[in-house]
Amino acid sequence: MTDHSPADLRRIQAEDGGRPYDLAERLGVPEAALVAARVGHGATRIDPLPGRLIPQVQALGEVMALTRNRSCVIEKLGTYNDFHDGEHAAMTLDPEIDLRIFPRHWLHAFAVESEVGTATRRSVQVFDAAGDAVHKIHLREGSELAAWEALKRDLALADQSDTARFEPRAPVEPPKAGAERADALRREWAAMTDTHQFNILIRRLKMNRLGAYRIAGAPLVRPLAVEAVPALLERVHAGGVGVMFFVGNMGCIEIHSGQVQSLRPMGPWLNVMDPRFNLHLRGDHVAEVWAVDKPTRRGPAISVEAFDAEGALIFQCFGLRPEKGGDAEQWAALVAGLPALAEAAE
Repeated sequence: MTDHSPADLRRIQAEDGGRPYDLAERLGVPEAALVAARVGHGATRIDPLPGRLIPQVQALGEVMALTRNRSCVIEKLGTYNDFHDGEHAAMTLDPEIDLRIFPRHWLHAFAVESEVGTATRRSVQVFDAAGDAVHKIHLREGSELAAWEALKRDLALADQSDTARFEPRAPVEPPKAGAERADALRREWAAMTDTHQFNILIRRLKMNRLGAYRIAGAPLVRPLAVEAVPALLERVHAGGVGVMFFVGNMGCIEIHSGQVQSLRPMGPWLNVMDPRFNLHLRGDHVAEVWAVDKPTRRGPAISVEAFDAEGALIFQCFGLRPEKGGDAEQWAALVAGLPALAEAAE
């Protein structure tokens, strides 16, 4: 990691003007180090505990919620309503801001103000132990500024230093499976009644998601070509298909439920640019794609899931549930028509 003082980092940011994520990569520092360097210069260290933070964020009114991993960014406009706290997992269940929160990864948080021309940009930024962004909240023109001032005041930490210690980034867990347990996987998978049972099943069998997909076989999973990802977006858009996109990291998963109205590919990026929902996906990062079928009491839960070359999950896409306005048969037909992996099709 390159050694830069907080003053160096403030100066470099002022001169660069680009995206902090990209600048941090170039400098070889955690993104959170760039924000920490601005403490006392537009940034305030605040309590990252979701049980304290999210109720204060709710009072801000309409904001933009942003969650990312290395290959995909999801952005939603809305309000942080219907918050349910929990020691190991928390959530907001608003129709627009729909989050699954894992508090142990919410370790560094800042309230940030930046002057851009004559405007002031305000955001809450949360990072994990390695200084990678877990979740960001950007205020909008109509957000409540009195609530913003209250958030800064009420959640400010005693420690307002402009440096921070970060841990090395944990490596991505490689695909993990065991051929001798494949029959048990298939048998218990077929007996599932809820999608949430899947993680329990693979943990008990000492597997992980991608490892299980690689050995499960039809009819539970089907390997797709990487071209299935742009095809998925194009067909969802063209058919007006209601879907649920899950994008996240170890600390937060953000969900979009609804249609895709506007596709705008640009270079390697596949972009959804809807009025209240944006998705930015690096298509060139996609290395494996799977069509997955999990049985539930309400019928099959069919998903398309993409992974990068290291085996990290990029996104999951499910059909919108019928009670939410989705069409299960339309979604199943769309997924069945996506291009299969050539080796598997031969």
